[in-house]
Amino acid sequence: MSAPAADPAARAARARYRRGTVVRLLVASMAFAILIVSGYAWAQFRNFTNSVPHGAEVPAAGGPDIDGASQNILLIGNDSRAGATPAELTALHTGHDTTTVNTDTMMVLHVPVDGGRPSIVSFPRDSWVTIPGYGKGKLNSAYSDAYNAAIDHHAGERAAESAGVLLTLRTISQLTGLHIDHYVQINLLGFYRISEAIGGVRVCLLHAENAPTETGGNGPGYSGINLPAGVSTIEGAQALAFVRQRHGLPHGDLDRIRRQQEFLSAAFHKVVSAGVLLNPFKLHDLLTAVSSSLLTDPSLDLLSLARSFEMLSAGAITFATLPNNGPQVIYPDGVETAIVEVDHAAIPSFIDAVIGHSPDLSKITPASPQTVTADVLNGTDVTRLATRNAKQLERLGFHIDIVDSTPSPATATSVEYPAGKAAAAKAVAAVVPGAKLVATSAVKRVTLVLGSDGDQVTGLTKPHHHAATHRRATPQNQGIPCIN
Repeated sequence: MSAPAADPAARAARARYRRGTVVRLLVASMAFAILIVSGYAWAQFRNFTNSVPHGAEVPAAGGPDIDGASQNILLIGNDSRAGATPAELTALHTGHDTTTVNTDTMMVLHVPVDGGRPSIVSFPRDSWVTIPGYGKGKLNSAYSDAYNAAIDHHAGERAAESAGVLLTLRTISQLTGLHIDHYVQINLLGFYRISEAIGGVRVCLLHAENAPTETGGNGPGYSGINLPAGVSTIEGAQALAFVRQRHGLPHGDLDRIRRQQEFLSAAFHKVVSAGVLLNPFKLHDLLTAVSSSLLTDPSLDLLSLARSFEMLSAGAITFATLPNNGPQVIYPDGVETAIVEVDHAAIPSFIDAVIGHSPDLSKITPASPQTVTADVLNGTDVTRLATRNAKQLERLGFHIDIVDSTPSPATATSVEYPAGKAAAAKAVAAVVPGAKLVATSAVKRVTLVLGSDGDQVTGLTKPHHHAATHRRATPQNQGIPCIN
């Protein structure tokens, strides 16, 4: 006789047990693999941090530290080509001068002590500022002034670079009132190699850019850029050209800053979303690209900074640019000089907003719209944006005086106001969702500044040419901001 059939319930129980065992084994294996990979990744990172070259220490704050334990890290780009192979020098499209010490990129990364959203403030290289010990000059000349002085006194390369960084640091600290706690310098070669190590990033241009149109003739161009309109994936030489070009752009150095901010945002996002920090092979390539190209102060904890790196992904970091009145031409000592004029009056409230010290307006009651007269300025490339917003404010009962454009692009929409006009400013801000209130002596009355974030007066439909990102109205953008 055949054996009696097994109880169906017992068979089902055994099957569930086997499936559960397989699932548990898979989960355990994955957890073990993640543990091994993570441990290997962080071991690599620790070895990397021990090998990064260090420059001079950052001097202690000379007075009160206005943002306390929050960290301000100077990010500086050095045009040095040291260590590049002949092939890389050709790809860099920057000539074969290995002694150049220009600085086209100067930013301050602000990391709040309370774990709030970090900010990156960009400083136009042509900003006309006071350089300690050297008088008035363009901001980027601070580095070369100190570097060359150190070389003249027979200092070594690392000491000369440290001198350049520290004078730039002092200049920015004096300009903003911020104490700079640390610095990270990266050279052209490092940027080139990093962009390749992460597989490039996607960017979008409003117009095609290539070398002949950049120079206005048939020459090779300054940056070597050669990119079509629309979305492109850039790395290596074209990534470098994208962030370095300023000739041929409508707003020159200010458009270049916008590009640098877009590239950094995309790069942060890719490093985080692609799991670079947990992939030992990708991490190895990235750290190899960086290790030969950095200079930091000895006290900077790169490991701690890396642990908070996920916060720097797109959407979790705020980009801003030093307040300015746009490109100007001046004649110091009778010599025509193109500069970016710094808006010194607006800096205190700007810095307060960056570090979270904005005035408490919670107890101030908004004024009645009928008692408020405002100006409206367009800080974007969207035509008639200020006019449409001004008319909408008038429909809501406000009085409008000046309708115009800002001298330079504005990223964030804001309501600026002078002393004594907080109630009027709150009334305007109440009908512009998302706009930031900014107290400044740079304006005579409440001023709505429309930025590329797309915020505008309630009741208006966002234009097809999206003010938030300067996108083209085509599906090819894939959600990527299109810029000059």
